[in-house]
Amino acid sequence: MDGEKPVFILGPCVIESEGFIRNVAAQIKKIADSVGVRWVLKASYDKANRTSIDSFRGLGCQNGCALLAELGAELGVPVTTDIHTPEEAVIAADYIDLLQIPAFLCRQTDLIVAAAQTGRTVNVKKGQFMAPWDVDNIAKKLRDSGCEHFMFTERGTTFGYNNLVADMRSLYWMRDLGHRVVFDATHSVQRPGGLGSTTGGDGKLAPVLARAAVAAGCDGVFMETHPEPDKALSDGPNQIPLSELAGVLEQLTKIHEITRTNP
Repeated sequence: MDGEKPVFILGPCVIESEGFIRNVAAQIKKIADSVGVRWVLKASYDKANRTSIDSFRGLGCQNGCALLAELGAELGVPVTTDIHTPEEAVIAADYIDLLQIPAFLCRQTDLIVAAAQTGRTVNVKKGQFMAPWDVDNIAKKLRDSGCEHFMFTERGTTFGYNNLVADMRSLYWMRDLGHRVVFDATHSVQRPGGLGSTTGGDGKLAPVLARAAVAAGCDGVFMETHPEPDKALSDGPNQIPLSELAGVLEQLTKIHEITRTNP
């Protein structure tokens, strides 16, 4: 993949409403086109691992996936979303281009196998509890189940209580194993459960870590973005303000050009 432009996985954390996701997706499209980047639209139809039982979840699998597929067709971009069960893998495969396995479920064999058997490309988020080389076991599950098109996403490692640290060596080690690697800039700055009944985070650091990851040689960057992160219904503290997205993408594109032309 050397010499290719990086892929950016962009969108809000969750589909807050149909009007919301349509508006945000249209704005991201304009920004991405103006910068000239390849991108995939992301948003969750269900936040199944919220800290509190009272937290907002989403629209549900069928409705959420259908809406994302419609938006992808209208904007001319691929779409991705998390799946949580083998049954959801089957439903989502009818609509979604890139099936994403959440970090907390990355070792769930039934889910991995179900996603692999759909024929879709699969993106597995490496759990915060796993070493980089442990993804080879997941890769074998995918390949043995008929999936040859997959990638792994680095999203930080547990560092004490309510904190994560991003180890850029992980990107190199996973790529050295022959895998495509994405860096999740916004989830890597989470403070899981750090606000008591909600997850905290250091969103201002997301572009900093993204720059480091692109320089380290990742194939893509995952970034959640929101028009008003302070009002987001999920993971607001981690998301990049939509108004700042163009500048972040421009910086990352320039860094990528330097690192790929001067390895």
